[in-house]
Amino acid sequence: MKHYTRADIDGMNKIFRLNLINSCTGFKSANLLATRSKDGISNVAVFSSVTHLGSNPPLLGFVLRPTTVPRNTFDNIKKTEVFTVNHIHRDMISDAHHTSAKYDGDISEFDKTGLSEEFKNDFFAPFVKGSRVQIGCRYQNEYFLKENGCILVIAQIEHLFVQNDIQLNDGFLSLEKAETVTVNGLDGYALPTLLDRFEYARPRE
Repeated sequence: MKHYTRADIDGMNKIFRLNLINSCTGFKSANLLATRSKDGISNVAVFSSVTHLGSNPPLLGFVLRPTTVPRNTFDNIKKTEVFTVNHIHRDMISDAHHTSAKYDGDISEFDKTGLSEEFKNDFFAPFVKGSRVQIGCRYQNEYFLKENGCILVIAQIEHLFVQNDIQLNDGFLSLEKAETVTVNGLDGYALPTLLDRFEYARPRE
């Protein structure tokens, strides 16, 4: 096996290091976070850091890179306190990835891609039309990560829309049937295959 020390990592070419360190931790979630400014301009951006934090109350979190440059998603969340998380499926990956381009705050990525916004249940932030799992979230808290200047944003799930045919009787969502993709590194999209499911694990069972 190849072995990299911390000194090796520090001395790497920037792009090589980005690709290596972003992929070495494994597959990540692939989601579009959508917000809307107070002026009514929608924003949508791809995130690979959304993660489950708890089911009661239903919480999720995501990591935002340092705010040393404008972060339209974060600015909108701070001002409106709501956003949506939308799963990316295999037919959306090209448009979804393009949302990582740095557009000015007065330009909507919906206008620059084939993605479309839709509004539901009087929720202020838009959902991404065609996404098979859509989550409406309300900002709860944030934590500054002093180690790298990033911000961990915590949100509560207020709305959950799920395509009818992907949910099993026990509540489990068959993301394989939804063709939900994952992210490998910064720019690799993969379609996972479910290998097995197991009973809730208990000692000596």
